[in-house]
Amino acid sequence: MASPRIPAGLGSAGSTLWRSVASKYELRADEVAVFADACRTADMIAVMEAGLEGQPLMVRGSQGQDVINPLISELRQYRAAKASLLRQLKLPDEGSSDVGGELSAKNRAAANARWSRRGA
Repeated sequence: MASPRIPAGLGSAGSTLWRSVASKYELRADEVAVFADACRTADMIAVMEAGLEGQPLMVRGSQGQDVINPLISELRQYRAAKASLLRQLKLPDEGSSDVGGELSAKNRAAANARWSRRGA
């Protein structure tokens, strides 16, 4: 099965994430949709990180008080959303060493068969 095309409009961060996963794993149609959202979220994270560069940690609030820069909270929420989206894909951990022997060889083989590309 050919890897799905990179969704239109992805920026650098989203495209990099897309290529890093799509080149290694076959995704079902429902997983592709979730993964595309994760890539768009990665792009938003990059935009917010760039927007925070050189900006103060604390800014003036509506009552004149010092408050944390609102982008920091948004960035935290977007990072959590990206992690949640990627977790939904249930991709195998890179370099998993199976410490403690919790996964049997049979389970590892099944997971590898599920996520490995055919013929690669």
